[in-house]
Amino acid sequence: MDAFIQDLIAYSPQILAGLKNTVVLMGIMSVTGLIGGVGVFYLTLSSHKAVRRWTDGFISFFIGTPLIVHLFLMYYGLPQLGIRLSAFTVAVIGFTLNVSAYNARYLATAYNGLDKTELEAARSQGFTERETFRLIIVPQVMRMSVPSLTNQAIQNLKDTSVAFLIQYHDFFAQMQEVASTNFQFFKAYMTAGLVYLALISVIVVAARRLEKRIALPGLAT
Repeated sequence: MDAFIQDLIAYSPQILAGLKNTVVLMGIMSVTGLIGGVGVFYLTLSSHKAVRRWTDGFISFFIGTPLIVHLFLMYYGLPQLGIRLSAFTVAVIGFTLNVSAYNARYLATAYNGLDKTELEAARSQGFTERETFRLIIVPQVMRMSVPSLTNQAIQNLKDTSVAFLIQYHDFFAQMQEVASTNFQFFKAYMTAGLVYLALISVIVVAARRLEKRIALPGLAT
């Protein structure tokens, strides 16, 4: 154990840099995925059948196919077409598309639970479709979707661990390097797991506080 701790200390600059990369990637894709999810959700409510069909296909495709396939297609496949993107760019694009699809599905599920008479009242008051969406639908579905969005944020953090497969130098990649150097695989991966657990605990605590602050009246637990 002493030797393993010494290795961790020796590799601490790389490990901390990798941890920073993990947090940055998780933060970016959570924000872009939420924005994208709202945008995709808006399209699911379109009055045009073709738009709704295309949007449903987008959601089904990214939910129904493995994330790693999307990353590999862009990082290893696109260069064959003359398009080369950095590992970070591929990770952001791939994760954003994937997370947007999941978030759109969560928001659509919450939308099905809304009181439609409230929406009809808004339209009767002269609200446009965009105003109804922005002022009435989004605030309510966002509140109702906090638990689902929290779970997605946790999943985002865990999914960053696959980014090392496209040469992104994240936290897990650095722990993999430590393990391959001293062959203390169990200790290295156990340490990595504990760090991920600590980060997830922070997300859960923050989400619970947020959920209490924005809970809809009568629905707070």
